[in-house]
Amino acid sequence: MPIFRNAQFEISIAKPSGLPPPSGPEVAFAGRSNAGKSSAINTLAGHVRLAYVSKTPGRTQLINFFRLNNGALLVDLPGYGYAAVPEKVRRDWQGLIETYLKKRESLIGLVLIMDSRHPLTPLDRQMINWFAGTGRPMHVLLTKSDKLSRGAAAATLQDVRAQLRPLGPLVTVQLFSSLKKSGVEEAERVIGGWLNGEAAPPDEAGEETKAPDQGT
Repeated sequence: MPIFRNAQFEISIAKPSGLPPPSGPEVAFAGRSNAGKSSAINTLAGHVRLAYVSKTPGRTQLINFFRLNNGALLVDLPGYGYAAVPEKVRRDWQGLIETYLKKRESLIGLVLIMDSRHPLTPLDRQMINWFAGTGRPMHVLLTKSDKLSRGAAAATLQDVRAQLRPLGPLVTVQLFSSLKKSGVEEAERVIGGWLNGEAAPPDEAGEETKAPDQGT
């Protein structure tokens, strides 16, 4: 059975002090607001509304934990980079995400969601480069790939891989479409490898890459 199927909501937290004690390996999902993170999570889980999909970017303000059948946890982080929220809220989100990503011992890897039509924004680069310093693997999902022609999608994939290649094998990149349900098996292979103790799975997910610029 796919690893994210039958995921069950466990807890939401709004402050670092609310983080539950580690109780299994955790795979975090992060991305710029409106990049398709919630849709990607729902697609991987085979669930229409496991993660809340909002037409209002920046709506998710909590870290949400979902328990998987194998005992691991899927961790949905607040979207970053949406300007139309109060400065204090942005600072609170940043502190929450930074504390979790830097200090969470049970975190085994990060899935970074980027809109394939606008990949590697400055904030994406900051997140990638910053997380690379943790020594944990990162897998980039280039979402909404159905919005591009086949040729443009392939070119975008190769370009993003080329830009991230200097960062090494701990960062992998793939195309993903929630609408077409494409890329699900590829993502399962990579993340399943993490859960099985493989830091950088073989080249099945495409070329390996590592992470870029600096914190959320």
